[in-house]
Formats: sequence, structure tokens, C-alpha cells
Amino acid sequence: MSGTRAVRTAAPPRLVSGSIGRHLWDLAAPMVVGLIAVSSYSIVDTYFVGQLGTLPLAALGFTFPVSFSLVAVGLGVGVGASSVLSRLYGAGDHETLQRITTHSLLLAVLLGVVVMAAGLASIDPIFTLLGADERTLPLVREYMEVYYFGGFLLILPLVGNFAMRSVGDARIPALILSVSAVVNIVLDALLIFGLFGFPRLELRGAAIATVVANGVAVVLSLYILHRREHLIRARYLLPAGMWASWRRVLHVAMPATAANLLNPLTVGVITSFVAAFGPAAVAGFGVASRVESLVMIVIFAISSSVTPFVGQNYGAGRFDRVRGMTRLSGNFCIVYGVAAAVVLWPAGAPLAALFNDTAEVVDTAAAYLAIVPVTLGGFGVMLVAAAAFNALGKPLSATALTFAKLFVAYIPLAWMLSRPLGLLGIFWANAVVHVLFGAIASWWLHRTFGKIVSGPVLRETGA
Repeated sequence: MSGTRAVRTAAPPRLVSGSIGRHLWDLAAPMVVGLIAVSSYSIVDTYFVGQLGTLPLAALGFTFPVSFSLVAVGLGVGVGASSVLSRLYGAGDHETLQRITTHSLLLAVLLGVVVMAAGLASIDPIFTLLGADERTLPLVREYMEVYYFGGFLLILPLVGNFAMRSVGDARIPALILSVSAVVNIVLDALLIFGLFGFPRLELRGAAIATVVANGVAVVLSLYILHRREHLIRARYLLPAGMWASWRRVLHVAMPATAANLLNPLTVGVITSFVAAFGPAAVAGFGVASRVESLVMIVIFAISSSVTPFVGQNYGAGRFDRVRGMTRLSGNFCIVYGVAAAVVLWPAGAPLAALFNDTAEVVDTAAAYLAIVPVTLGGFGVMLVAAAAFNALGKPLSATALTFAKLFVAYIPLAWMLSRPLGLLGIFWANAVVHVLFGAIASWWLHRTFGKIVSGPVLRETGA
């Protein structure tokens, strides 16, 4: 290894000293930019496709839970890698850090290919189960047949970005996501509507734009990880030691992926409930979900910042800073959620009309945005707790929390309340479980901290 690289990889952990609030800002602010870029994919797609009509917009709404499943896989492996890598970085084990980073990226490629093959083989049965009919299924197929081919192109840069953030670099991942977002937006306009001599491909054009944009993110991520961060090493591309690395990452990644997959699965079930009220209701629910995802960017950025911070400080034995970060992050989410609700309550209908001005679409989206956002702070507290559990190497706690919220509480309550209250019952169920499980998550995390402090502190850097 050259002298320059030795200095680079031997640098002290970035997050184990200094102001907790400052580190939260330094990690979260670039993440907000990156997540805005990622959200622009679905927001811009929704806006452009909404100009094609209600049926194409409804078809895109059906694709949301499935396309998010691919993101869930990438996020799961990324969280697993970040948990292990941040603890290794905090403990100063740089050689193992490079090995597991390289092997994590190879795992991402493998999973992307598997997801692509499985998705292409199951388009019709999956989307029929979600409620797509003879009017929307051909449009769904048109989009997903292209989108699935970019499966590994989506998962790989997500894992790469988590690897960069695990060593405290938040700005470069945000830049990569921003560049890919610009590519997606430009290609969306050209390929959906056939501008400047490009063919008019409508839904298929939206899918092609996303795949190409993801490809750009792959190239940039691999280049930065190898040339700037020095986290990829050619000697680790051989099979030796690969399974040992995968086992350590999968210890956290498998429960994290399962928890992430529960979300799109739940959205799929809820979408099938909404589909009983017609395609316009599905379109409105899809619009509201995308507006909500934009509002949630800050909360997701805060919770994502918890993992590298907690991992590095836990690896370095600074548990006082672990407590401080989770407390500050949870309080911020609560305040932000209330502020966002104050803005969205009067703005829901005008925002929905930007995507599609059909009365039922607008009414459905506005009703959702009037009920659910005020409780997003509770959801944020739960996300912070889950991120802390994963960083501490306790992923089963995070998964159990997510499973209980979605399958024990949300789906049954949504089904029950939809009987007397219709669509409003589904939306109220979402709001209730946000608050309930925010409180449960806060209690559970506090109890876990007490056990760690009163017992032997594990200075482990692996799984």
C-alpha cells in the first residue's frame, strides 16, 4: 500500500469526538440532498405520468410497493454493511474494513441479479394480487419489464453509499445521488413524451430513464470507493474469505432487509384495500404517498445518520455519545413532524392537483395529507430506534418492532376501520400506529441501553 493510502485508511474515526449536534448536521444535511434526489425519481415520474391520464398514473401507483422492494433489499444490505463497517472503523481495523466493503459490493451484485430474475418471472401474478385489472395490468407490465433489468444497478450504489457514510463521508454519496437524479429527470422528459426527436415511450420511457440513472450512480460509486476512500481492493475479489464477510454483513442485513421488505409488502396490502374504491382512489393514494415520501426525507436522513454515528462510537466504547445521539434525533423528529403537518394540512389539495386534477384523485390525496403527517414524528422515533438497534448489532429487535407495527397493528386496524369509515379509516389506522409504536420503540431502546450499561460492554467489531 502506498504512503498516501496508508495515511488515508489509518485516519482516526471521524465521529467519536466533537459536538453530537454538529455531527448530526454534517451527516443528515447531505443525506437530505441525496434523498431529495432519490425522491425526485418517483416525484418526477408521478408528475410526468400524471399528464398521460388517470389509468397510467394508477398503473404507476401499483408499481410503487414492488419497486420499493428492490430499494428495501439495497437498504438492508447497506444497513448490514454500515453496521459492521462503522464498528470496524471505530475500532481501527482498516484491513478488515476494506475486505468487508469489497465483499459487500459483490453481495449486492449477486442479490440484484436474483431479484431481477425473480421479478421478471412474476409480474402478472404479483400485480394481479395487488389489485391491477385488465385496464392497468398491461401498463404495469410495460413499466416493470424494463425496470427489473436495472435491479442490480439500483442495489449496488445504495450499498456503496452506505459504505461511504459508515466512515463518516456523507457529502460524496449525496453528490452521486444528485447527479443520477438529474440524469433521470432529463431522460424522463425526453423518453416519456418523445421530445427533441426521441421516441415517445410513455411508461416504458420512465423505466428506461430510471435504469440509466442508476447505471450512472453505479459507475460513480465504484470509482469513489476505490480511488478516494480506498475501500475496494482487488485482492478481495477472490472467493477466499468471502463467505465469512457475507456472514457478518448478513447477520444484520437479513433482519434489516426483512424489516424493509415488510414496508412495501404492507403498502401492497393497503393498496389492495384502497383498490376496492376504484382506480382514482389508487391514483390519489399514490400521489399522497409520494408527497409524504418527500416530507419524510428529513426524518429518513436523521435516522440514517444514527447508524454510522452509533456504530463508530459503540466500537470506540463511547456509549455516552450513543445515548446523546438517539435522544437528540428522536426529539428532532417529533418537532419536525408537527411542523410538516402544519404546512401540509392546507397545502394537500393544491399539491395533489399538480399531479392530477381529477376531483376524486385530489380528494383522496388531500384527505390522507390532512390525517397522517401530524403523526410522522412518532414514525421518526421508531426509525431512530431501529437504526440504533442495527448499529448495535441487535437487528432482531428492529425487525420485531417493524413486524409488530405493520402486521399486528396497521393492517388489521386498517381493514377494520375501512368498513365503517371507508378510505378515511385506512388513513386513520396509519396515524394511530405511528404514535403507538413511536412510544413503544422509545421505551424498548431505553430498556436496551440500560441492559448494555449495567452488563459487560461488548467491544466487538464484528457481527
